[in-house]
Amino acid sequence: MHRNIVILSTFFTPFRSGAEACVEEVSRVLKDRYDITIITARLRHDLPKKDSLHGVNVIRVGFGIPFDKWLFPFSAAVKAHALHPVIIHAVLETFAGLALSFCRMTVPKARKLLTLQTTNRTFLKKHVIRSADRVTAISSVLQQVAQSYGREAVVIPNGLRLADIPVTEKIPGRILFVGRLEKMKGVDVLLKAFAALPTLAREQASLRIVGDGSERSALEALARDLKITDRVSFLGYVPTPAVYHEFAEAEIFCGLSRSEALGNVFLEAQAARCAVIATKVGGIPDIIKDRATGLLVPPDDADGARNAIETCLIDRSLAMKLAAAGKFHAQEYDWRSIAERYAEVYEEVLS
Repeated sequence: MHRNIVILSTFFTPFRSGAEACVEEVSRVLKDRYDITIITARLRHDLPKKDSLHGVNVIRVGFGIPFDKWLFPFSAAVKAHALHPVIIHAVLETFAGLALSFCRMTVPKARKLLTLQTTNRTFLKKHVIRSADRVTAISSVLQQVAQSYGREAVVIPNGLRLADIPVTEKIPGRILFVGRLEKMKGVDVLLKAFAALPTLAREQASLRIVGDGSERSALEALARDLKITDRVSFLGYVPTPAVYHEFAEAEIFCGLSRSEALGNVFLEAQAARCAVIATKVGGIPDIIKDRATGLLVPPDDADGARNAIETCLIDRSLAMKLAAAGKFHAQEYDWRSIAERYAEVYEEVLS
């Protein structure tokens, strides 16, 4: 009989981002070794209370409204009690982390594992980290956060499914951004950097922005003000795996985040043979080594970003070198190998 593991994830497909990818892909790989149940917030009335994904059981708790995420710490802890798990694994230290802390009361005998995924939240973070029996972190910067609260954490990064990345011909001058259109992602800086390119370079380049968010209207207005709408396309949300074709066709990936715990999109861009330009913040330097597997610039530095983009457009040999090195580096992050590292942690906490 397989041992029963509950994974807590406030969000889940169709609300997938980096943390949710961790939940889905790790459970997909380990489902034949453990009886895994994912507990998530329902959030929408059209989503079923009981579901499955890739053969893994999914239970959605709540009323099917956005407020479900606020109820999740309580409702998930109650639901976990009924499943009698030996391990409860919370992925993301916000609502799921709070649910894990409540599980100390509802499922006291289960071992508690927390995976740190974000640098953007501090509310009750110390309490959540200290409530876990074992802590993992997706980047060295989050490992340091755990240490600041007196807990050791092993670094297990998020990964990607390398087989999903298609191989296709690159479109010359194609620059890509993929992510949420929120202030922290620095898309405004990217637009200013693109607009500041020399006229000839800008006319030979195109910028595609994939994603949606609260800043979309403001960013589209900024593109109009900068008079670059003829070279910039806002595509909105593009689901997986279709978004991988965007990576595959782009020559340059540019993500100018103001904060980032790790940044899966940078790994996906590397796997797709893009020359990657990123900011030196958070966990990004864990992935991007400057002038080795990409180019790093300071956050909020439109001039530095413009120089990096221009360099990749003009210096083809450097761009190809960065792309090749990035693709080789991305091989280390296949979800199968990442999942095995979680399996090692599971066995350690059970021993």
